[in-house]
Parts: sequence; C-alpha cells; structure tokens
Amino acid sequence: MNHRRNRMRRIDFMVGQTDFNTLTAAQFMQQDVVYFTKSVKAQSIAAAITTGNFGSVPIVDSDLKPVGIVSEYDLLKAMRQGKQLNEISAGDIMTKPAITVPVEASSAEIMKVMEDKHLIRVAVVDEDGKLVGMLARRDLMKGYLQSQVPDKVWWM
Repeated sequence: MNHRRNRMRRIDFMVGQTDFNTLTAAQFMQQDVVYFTKSVKAQSIAAAITTGNFGSVPIVDSDLKPVGIVSEYDLLKAMRQGKQLNEISAGDIMTKPAITVPVEASSAEIMKVMEDKHLIRVAVVDEDGKLVGMLARRDLMKGYLQSQVPDKVWWM
C-alpha cells in the first residue's frame, strides 16, 4: 500500500463567500491518497478499503499514472464469482480505464464527469497525468456549503 499524508483539503481553509463555480479540483481534492499497483492482491485492497472507510482506490503504473480503479463493487463481484481475494490481483479485477480529472478542472466540469460516469470518487491528475489526489461527491457538496458561508467579521 502506498499513500501520501495530508488529510486536509484546501476547501477546509476557505473562509467567507466564494463563487462555487470558480473552485477547482485542486481545492476540493484530498491529497492523502491510498493507491496500489496492478500486482497487489485484492485482499490487501479490501483491507485498505474497509479500514480506511472509503469505497475505491486508484490503481497506478510505475509513474503514478492511474490505469484503473478497484471499488467495493469490483471486490464483491470477484467474491460472488467464487474468487479468493488473496489469489487475485488488482489488475485482474480493476475497472479500466481510469477516469480522471485534471487538477485545474472546474466544479462544473467535475460534476459533469461524475454524473455522466456515475462516479462516487474520481482521481485527480497533474499536467503530466500523475495522481495527485482523489475527489468525492461529498467534497463537492462540502465545498458548495462552505462557499455559501458569509464572511466572518474580524472580532469573532
């Protein structure tokens, strides 16, 4: 298992009213990303998903470029088919290709991709296509709510 540390999102530090439509993936995304390579056993992914309390993980190549995703659905499908999770790899069960959004994608662009592809989470990539974060529908909703909070006065 690999990951980056930093649970905070830039949106967590936003204060005062902001135009939600001007916010980008960089502001919504979580930078603390758990990711795996195609060779990792599905059992390790199932353990990470259940202990990390998230529903999917990106699968990356050696350059940290997303090549697929393994979700709870993919794991349950393999189990239903009688496969042993400790005998199959992420590459065997991942959904591919990976669907990503660029770090500069607007809130509207992100929502469209998520809606069109029926996604709960989407990988965020930099200009080189490398994984830099994950963004969930909940992150967008939180960003919207925070963008509606009136500016705080300095004495409060």
